[in-house]
Amino acid sequence: MNILMVTSEAVPFSKSGGLADVIGSLSPALKRKGLEVKVFMPMYSFIDRSGFKEGPCFSVEMLGGEERLGTLCRKVSGVEYVGLCHPYYTERRGIYGDTSFEPYPDNAERFMLLAKSVGPYLDASGWKADIVHCHDWTAGLVPFFLKEHGYQAKTIFTIHNLAYQGDFSRYDAVLSGDRLPDDAFCGRAGSERLNMLRAGITEADIITTVSPTYAKEITTPELGCGMDEILRRRSDKLFGIINGLDTGVWNASKDHLFPEHYTYKDLSGKRDLKARIQKENGLEVDPDIPLFAMISRIADQKGYAELLGGTAPALQEILKRHVQFIIIGTGDKHYEEKLLELAETHDNLSVRIAFSNKVAHETEGGADFFLMPSRYEPCGLNQMYSLTYGTLPVAHRTGGLADTIIDITEDPEKGTGFLFPDLSLDAILDGVDRAISFYEKKDGMERAIRNAMRTDFSWNRSAAEYIDLYSTLIG
Repeated sequence: MNILMVTSEAVPFSKSGGLADVIGSLSPALKRKGLEVKVFMPMYSFIDRSGFKEGPCFSVEMLGGEERLGTLCRKVSGVEYVGLCHPYYTERRGIYGDTSFEPYPDNAERFMLLAKSVGPYLDASGWKADIVHCHDWTAGLVPFFLKEHGYQAKTIFTIHNLAYQGDFSRYDAVLSGDRLPDDAFCGRAGSERLNMLRAGITEADIITTVSPTYAKEITTPELGCGMDEILRRRSDKLFGIINGLDTGVWNASKDHLFPEHYTYKDLSGKRDLKARIQKENGLEVDPDIPLFAMISRIADQKGYAELLGGTAPALQEILKRHVQFIIIGTGDKHYEEKLLELAETHDNLSVRIAFSNKVAHETEGGADFFLMPSRYEPCGLNQMYSLTYGTLPVAHRTGGLADTIIDITEDPEKGTGFLFPDLSLDAILDGVDRAISFYEKKDGMERAIRNAMRTDFSWNRSAAEYIDLYSTLIG
């Protein structure tokens, strides 16, 4: 079975977020299971050309005329990465903009060209794709262009985060030179806008997203980001598959970023690591104090409005308990300032307005609990990092958090963390209080840690689920 991944970013060559990590991990996992996998991506100017070889060249008809494109190819872990060469990509400094805050004004045309290049590349290379797997809005027009120009490959469209949609003026739709389908537009008559994500939802043979619960949530008005109606219409073709982790990087028994290694059979290294990060964060070194952590963007989506806002901020209430708290991240300056002010008046709070991969790994491993009051999480990674390192999540029951955490209160024998139903002050505090109370039960804690660390978050599991979907399409 031949799979062509179409993406705007892919580790190890380009990255702005989690999409790149998914491509860089899922593709070799599929290859290990016997599939042939290619990744079709823009060849941005910052990508090191070392090891790439020239691939096929071809032309694509756009409204402005014929665009000539080349490709550069390189294999990594058995997967061939095909970089699309065109000035739209090779003469720009960034992926979506020079900075993450200023998108390029011609992104509609840039990613139309990416989408429209897939079919001509397949013709020029002579490689037959059984499945073209399209990722997020930048590849949303791929299924339409393949059908419009007579290509037979089946298509899957994966939504990594529904909030990012590729929304443009309806006048941009003419740039491709094709008449785009009516379902590629949103809004009232006369004020419609081109929406590339909507095009992917309506035109692909199958739609996936990154957790089963998120697949249900996005069909509701509350979390559907304006796409709930079209997703309900196609709900029989909508599936949720949890992302995996790179277990070579996230592995408590051999993590190269800290020396206190441990396994679920021997947790002594975790206890040593906790003591060290307590000391390094200016906290009292005491194994009997439950240590909570948060590592995330400091933003509303991660729950900071609930933690720091209102007349009774949840974080202030948490800090009145017999706990310690480490917060690491960057983001909203208003929240950053509030956190630093709290740290000055609470000796059980350590705040680091910065990000360090080393500190993130150490804190994931050394903490007892990881708080995640996220408003929504399509999949979530921190709860999987935490579980893998035996750090029990205390999280809002949403998206991938609901799918990956087993509530200890509901299932004491198999539980791996604590879930709360909403983001009210009472609900957050109830989750935290249940964790604090549970911490005193040493036998229960060790059982929950063992349960968490034995959970399988490898990409092999996720890859097998994708293969099942691919097989349903090609028979």
